[in-house]
Amino acid sequence: MGRELLVSQGAFLAAGPDLVDPNFLHTVVLMCSHSDDGAYGLVLNRPSEFRAREVLASHPSLSRSDLRMFVGGPVGLDTLQILHRAPDVIQGGVQLAPELWIGGELDDVGRLAELDAARAERDVRLFLGYAGWAPSQLESELEDGSWLPARGSAARVFQFDTQRLWRDVILDLGPQFRSLAFEPPDPEWN
Repeated sequence: MGRELLVSQGAFLAAGPDLVDPNFLHTVVLMCSHSDDGAYGLVLNRPSEFRAREVLASHPSLSRSDLRMFVGGPVGLDTLQILHRAPDVIQGGVQLAPELWIGGELDDVGRLAELDAARAERDVRLFLGYAGWAPSQLESELEDGSWLPARGSAARVFQFDTQRLWRDVILDLGPQFRSLAFEPPDPEWN
């Protein structure tokens, strides 16, 4: 496999116009890992209807938290992933990109949610599941145009309006992508 096809950790993948799989339609994926062994990322713009208090009902503090849960992808929906930009209060995470950490102590997330719910909502994302690709699968999808690589940013990861995220990332790619940002996923929807 050519290394030029590897999408770096911290980059975004915006779903291309022909990607109509309902798991990925108009999504933005944050790449967490991409190597010859496969790839792994988190869908950023699929908030769920659940809150931490419902999913983490046995946790001492998160069982009282309104922190929104996100669907990180269709794989491992029984797993919890933490993204944050609060390394000063959430210990144990690994820096994924500038101003962005993955993982960390769930108890620290809980304390932050109790002490400063507004900051937790602004600086923490909890994901159920993830997006995963077998070796060479993502490279094939990149070659087919299913995914458009884009520069990642912590500001976009924590963008409040997740419904606009896909369009905003497409627009960030440059003026040649402007018309794509406003097309429906399926031309028959026009």
